[in-house]
Amino acid sequence: MPERLRVVHYLNQFFGGMGGEAEANRAIEVRGGAVGASRGMQQTLGTQATIVATIIAGDNYFNEEKQKSVAVVREALKTYAPGLVVAGPAFNAGRYGLACGEVCRLAQEMGIPAVTAMYPENPGVLTYRKEVVILSTGESPSGMSEALRGLARLGLKLAQREELGPADVEGYIPRGIRRPGLRDKPGARRAVEMVLKKVMGEPFVTELPVEMPEEVTPAAPVRDVSKALVALVTSGGLVPRGNPDHLPGGPADHWYRYSIQGLQTMSPEAWECVHVGFHTGIVNQNPNYVVPLNIMRRLEDSGEIGNIYPWYLSTAGRGTPVGAAKRMGQEMASELKEARVGAVILVAT
Repeated sequence: MPERLRVVHYLNQFFGGMGGEAEANRAIEVRGGAVGASRGMQQTLGTQATIVATIIAGDNYFNEEKQKSVAVVREALKTYAPGLVVAGPAFNAGRYGLACGEVCRLAQEMGIPAVTAMYPENPGVLTYRKEVVILSTGESPSGMSEALRGLARLGLKLAQREELGPADVEGYIPRGIRRPGLRDKPGARRAVEMVLKKVMGEPFVTELPVEMPEEVTPAAPVRDVSKALVALVTSGGLVPRGNPDHLPGGPADHWYRYSIQGLQTMSPEAWECVHVGFHTGIVNQNPNYVVPLNIMRRLEDSGEIGNIYPWYLSTAGRGTPVGAAKRMGQEMASELKEARVGAVILVAT
C-alpha cells in the first residue's frame, strides 16, 4: 500500500485554537498532527494525505519576529519532511496572509510544493502572488469549507507535480505567467467579437488584462506648520462610547466626524475602539493611541503647530475594499479642503 502524502499545515493563533487577537503575540510553535482548523483540512484531504504537523503562530509574532519564525518553520520542514505545505486559508486577514505567503515561499525554496488561500485584496497577494500559488477566497471564514476543498485539490496536484491549468479554470490568483497554446478561433476574429460585445454592452472577458499601478503624487511639504490648521484622521475605529453611529469594526464603508472642540485628551470614559483587526485593549485604556489628541494639544500650546481642527474623522480600516477606501478618502479630503486644513495626521492601524 503506497504511503500517504505527508502534509504540514500553517495556521495563525485563531485558527490554531489558541485564542483571538489577545494571542496575536503568541510565539510560533510546532505540534504533531492536525490541530484546530487543520482537522477540517485533514477531513477534506481524506485518505490521500496525512497532516503530520501543524505550525501555529500569532499574527503579530510572525511578522514582527520574522527571522525567528522562519527559522522555526525551516526546522519543522526538515524534521517532518512533508511532500506538501498548506498555509491558511487567510481570507482577508492581512498579517495572516503575509505569514502564509512567507511560509509557502520558504517551503518552495526548500523544494517542497506549497499552496495557500486568501482574498484577492489581502496584502499577502500583493507581496507573494508571483512566487506562490494562492487560491482565491471570499473575505470571511464563512467560505471555509469551499476554501479547504480548493486547497486540497490544488495541493494534491502540486504534490503530484501535475501542471496547473489556467488561473481562471483552477481558481488561483493569476501570477502573470503566459504560456503558448491553441485557440479555436484566430486572434483577429476573437478581438472583433470582444469589441462587438463591448459596443453592445454585453459581458466579455479580455484575454490580456492590464493592471495599471496607481500613482499618487505626494503633497508638497507644509511651508509653516506653526501656522497650519491640523486635522486628525484615523482608520483605528475610535468612536464615542456606545458607538452611537454603529460603525462596524471592519470592513467599514462609511466614516464619521466627532467633535474634539475643547478636549485636551481622549479619555477611556468617553471613547472606545470597535476595530476588529487588532487587540483593542491598549486603545480602550488610552484612546490617544489612535487619536493622539493629548500630544497634539501640547504641540498646539507650544506653538509648534497652528490649531487643531475641531473634528476628528474616524473609520475602521480592516478589510475595507479599495473602492470604498478611495471614496471615503475623497469625501474626507473634500471636507478638510473646504475647511482650509493645512495638514493631516493619519493614524492607521
